[in-house]
Amino acid sequence: MYITTELTPWDKAKLISIGHAKVDPELQTEEYVGRSTAGPGAGGRSVFFTDGKRRVRLSIKNESPLRIRKENGGVVIEINGEILAEGSLEPVGAHCPQQAYITVSELCAFHCAFCPVPRLNGQIKCREQIISMIDQVYLSGDLRAISLTGGVTETPEKELNRMEGLVKDLVREYDVPIGVSVYPIAGSSEELYAAGAHEIKCNVETMDPVIFSRFCPDLDLDHILTELKHAVPLYGKNRVSSNMIIGLGESDETVISGVEKLASIGVLPILRAISINPGYPLEGASRPSAERLYHLAQSSKKILGEYNLSPLHTRTMCLPCTGCDLIPDRGL
Repeated sequence: MYITTELTPWDKAKLISIGHAKVDPELQTEEYVGRSTAGPGAGGRSVFFTDGKRRVRLSIKNESPLRIRKENGGVVIEINGEILAEGSLEPVGAHCPQQAYITVSELCAFHCAFCPVPRLNGQIKCREQIISMIDQVYLSGDLRAISLTGGVTETPEKELNRMEGLVKDLVREYDVPIGVSVYPIAGSSEELYAAGAHEIKCNVETMDPVIFSRFCPDLDLDHILTELKHAVPLYGKNRVSSNMIIGLGESDETVISGVEKLASIGVLPILRAISINPGYPLEGASRPSAERLYHLAQSSKKILGEYNLSPLHTRTMCLPCTGCDLIPDRGL
């Protein structure tokens, strides 16, 4: 029997809350399996599933209650033997579909408790490596944006100089929007904008100052908020964003008030479920439930509407991808 099971926003919330799936070996090809090199999920392998309307990214884990397998010329996601959604896997490109999303520096001198990057002994990609990765996506005919992120290898100033030089080079080579995610310093927004960056992302991580101090001891939340506010008039409406991790022990009230604070200065918040690396347990942290993710996403959508903001207008990085999050106006 032909299956026409749609991936609803509620179904997607359930999938995100689990965060992983057992993927049949025949589907684990180079075209469809990606490896994260940045943020809390660094080091993991994953796939992107789509039903044509919505997309979700799931890590590969053999012990998962979810299973992705072939069915009717496509693939299905099963939970406990029951089919939840039908669709297909998407070519991963460079980190996510339709973008070259590249971690420039796979090293970081900061020590955020939820991020394994400082322990993974990664590399700093040279210009030639980055161009090669972008060209692979370009030759596939699926390059719609270039996104650059990375850790702080030595100092934020040196990282900014590296990113600025790359953006200048890439603007000359490719006619697609370029987004950059950095730890901000005074003047970083202006320098990246002058280099040709189209959008910028600076992550607050959490809007709870006590939790922020505990999990991000090397960072300054007030400074990040100041630089985000400074970036908005420069880049324009709906072109500045920030990740807010859900599951570090914060309250729903803190998340919602944080969304409102970011929206009030013109910043698009991204509510990102915490990825907990089994080798690095986090005291007080837990993967958020589907109910919580759905509630917070709906609250965020309402607040963004009140401030006349919408992720529909973004073209780079996480907001157009949608794989890891419930994004207002993009399938929610």
